[in-house]
This record gives sequence, C-alpha cells and structure tokens, in this order.
Amino acid sequence: MLTAIIIDDESSSRNALKQKLTNHCTDIIIIAECEDGEDAIKNIEEKKPDIIFLDVEMPRMNGFTMLQQLQNRDFELIFITAYNHYAIRAIKFSALDYLVKPVEVEDLKAAVQKAVQKRKHVSGNERLELLLQNLTSEKKEQQRLAIPSMEGLQFISMNDIIYLEAQSNYTVIYLLGAHKITVSKTLKDFEELLPQANYIRIHHSYIINKNAVEKYIKGEGGQVVMSNGTTLDVARRKKEEFMKAIGY
Repeated sequence: MLTAIIIDDESSSRNALKQKLTNHCTDIIIIAECEDGEDAIKNIEEKKPDIIFLDVEMPRMNGFTMLQQLQNRDFELIFITAYNHYAIRAIKFSALDYLVKPVEVEDLKAAVQKAVQKRKHVSGNERLELLLQNLTSEKKEQQRLAIPSMEGLQFISMNDIIYLEAQSNYTVIYLLGAHKITVSKTLKDFEELLPQANYIRIHHSYIINKNAVEKYIKGEGGQVVMSNGTTLDVARRKKEEFMKAIGY
C-alpha cells in the first residue's frame, strides 16, 4: 500500500478525486487533503507521502512555488491541471504525469499504476528536480529532457540534440559526441513536445535542431548538413517553413 496526499483548493475536486481513488485504486491510502500550499508543505514534511496529487493553480501559492519550498521531495507526483496550462510542456519534459480535469477513471488508474511502479524502482526526486530547474531556467535551450529508456531515465540537455529520426513507432535521438538514444515514442510525440522556435520538422522522418544546421544545399526541397556531418533531405512541402525558420 502507498500513502497519498491530495492538494487542491476546490473541495469538490478533492472529494471527486478521493472518491475515484477509493473506488478504483485500492492500493492507495489517502492520509491528508490540503486546500492551499502552506497546509500542503506542513503535511508533506510531517507525513512523508509516497504520492502527491497536486493541482497546479491555487490562490496565494501555486503548485510549483509550493514544490520549490519543500525540503523533502522524495515522492511520486501526479499533477491535476487544465489541458491548456502553460506548464504542461515542462511537466512532459520531466517525465512526470498529469491528469486533466475532470479526471477520467481510466486515466487515473493508469497514472497511479505508473506511479506505483516508479516508486518501486526509481525515486521521483530526480524528475521533480528537473521540472523545477526547467521552470526557473531563463533560456529554453538550457532546459533538459527526461528520456525513458530500458534502464530507467536518461537526462539530456536540449542543446545536445542535433536531430531526431523516425523509425516506425520509435525515435532515434542523435546527440553531440556521436551519442544516440532510441526511444519508444513517435516523432509526432516529440514534434508536440519540443519548442518550435528551435526544433523544425523538415521531413516525415526528421526533426532538426536549427542551431545545429551547418549548411543548406539547394534543391527541390534541398538538404541540410548537420553539425555531426550527417546530410538530411528537406521535404519539398517543408522547404518554405524551413527557410522561414532559419531566417531566409
């Protein structure tokens, strides 16, 4: 059994989530409910829960400010938020889970199951620290990304990504230093995740870091030579978008 704390300023949301957890996630014991950040900090420090369900937006102190003030961050974290919240990308970067209000039972069960498994094998602290670092980073290119792998998670700097290549339902990420990582996510997943200001889909098989482009070779679509010496095709339909992105 794992212990959990629900943190949400809306009592109706807390009650609904508690009811769903009680009915459908019997391996979770709710040990506290908090309606603001100050009360949450006190309960987390005293009761040391295994899992926290945290509403991002709360009056006076939002969820991220509360997390920054905690001394103990050794817990699994599941965010409860609106779909269009500005921080969803940062949450995904850190391989943390979020649920959209109103919370669907199947989504809740899946998130809890993942949290239970992670709690058995990997501390949530490292992913949470990554989230807080990314939220406070002034420069987007200095942010880091948590990449799931067979061994657990790999943390890579955004600056180190040269390009990404689709291979069926997998994506190969090519990094500085001739390193590469194969991830069980599609290129479409990364297209939605990576900031479009720096990462451009030039082809159905490639997303590139525009800062890693060494040369553009003219042609129907053309080609780009990346900083690792690899030459990639630019699809004809993507040429105009690519040229605009690099300032031509």
